[in-house]
Amino acid sequence: MKINVVDQKNEKVGEVTLDDAIFAAPVRKHLFWEVVNWQRARRRAGTQKVKTRAEVSGGGKKPWRQKGTGRARQGTIRAPHWVGGGVVHGPSPRDFSFSMPKKKRKAALRSVLSLKARDGKLIVVDDLTFAETKTKFAIGVLNALQAPSALLVDATSRDEKTQTVVHNESLRLSVRNLKDAKYLASEGLNVEDVLRFDTLVISQTALDQIHEVLKR
Repeated sequence: MKINVVDQKNEKVGEVTLDDAIFAAPVRKHLFWEVVNWQRARRRAGTQKVKTRAEVSGGGKKPWRQKGTGRARQGTIRAPHWVGGGVVHGPSPRDFSFSMPKKKRKAALRSVLSLKARDGKLIVVDDLTFAETKTKFAIGVLNALQAPSALLVDATSRDEKTQTVVHNESLRLSVRNLKDAKYLASEGLNVEDVLRFDTLVISQTALDQIHEVLKR
């Protein structure tokens, strides 16, 4: 499959061939639900916690004697039915994450990329490095690309001296305040973010990295 490569003014500057195994794969929508559910489960903090009757303070003394008061017998004021008492069967810290086979994750990513390509919601740009690090400039580029709601994906590089990953900072800073746009590094491409935005805008270098990873 061939697709046009455009510049930031949406003018054609070339063509690129998309790997059919990645961008023309069967769209298996059931995988979207499974992988998005897996992604969200991994993000859950799982830090909810309440105190049981063994953990609340006080209540060491019997509130009144067992017999002769005319009231029901009580052993502690920290029992669950007392105000300020412990909670029965309340939440406790837990890990909500679960495993997902790598093959299934890659299959879901191929499916969602194929969906965008099939629907004409995939734009390949020759370069996503912005001339100005300004939100206004980013809005102008997105309007030119006719992509008001867009996930922008660019490649990363590695600094040879520090061995750190270098991101496209001009792009990241320009779109971080836009509610309908988001920057992602190519290695962070995921099903949930691709589905969340209407259009997928990929730089040519990021496309090469995606081809390299997903064709394995």
